[in-house]
Amino acid sequence: MAEFVNSCTKFLGDVFGGIWKRLPYWFRLKIIRATQKKFTASVAVIITNANGKVLLLEHILRPGAGWGIPGGFIEHGEQPETAVRRELREEAGIELENVEMFRIRTIKRHIEILFRAESSEMAEVKSREIRSLGWFAVEEMPAEMPDTQKLLVEKVLKGEI
Repeated sequence: MAEFVNSCTKFLGDVFGGIWKRLPYWFRLKIIRATQKKFTASVAVIITNANGKVLLLEHILRPGAGWGIPGGFIEHGEQPETAVRRELREEAGIELENVEMFRIRTIKRHIEILFRAESSEMAEVKSREIRSLGWFAVEEMPAEMPDTQKLLVEKVLKGEI
């Protein structure tokens, strides 16, 4: 009987897992945040290159504005620094140097862990979640980027944070 229950549980997990993965990211995010009684957690990073420019990504699935600093959700059992490094390999194909956490903040029931880092590598779009990317000087950041992120980038690059 236990073997039958285990096989049924696995079958249902495979079916519902397949459906879940086919739902749009923004819809899954809304479901997670609406049903999660605890916190969700993500990482984000302000990355600069040797020219002092910051890497920004245009996310397809980001609600509101597409342009912003890179980041993503922390996977089960994953450490925040490991998550931020994984996200950058997956989204932009780069490795990070001098990774430093500088702020943790909560937004309703969400915890965001912010890092700053450097990279000397050429970034390129590696994920279907990313439309485009680029290295930007502070005064050249995309107009569509949220003002809160622009201000955060400016403060980090000026050494105020």
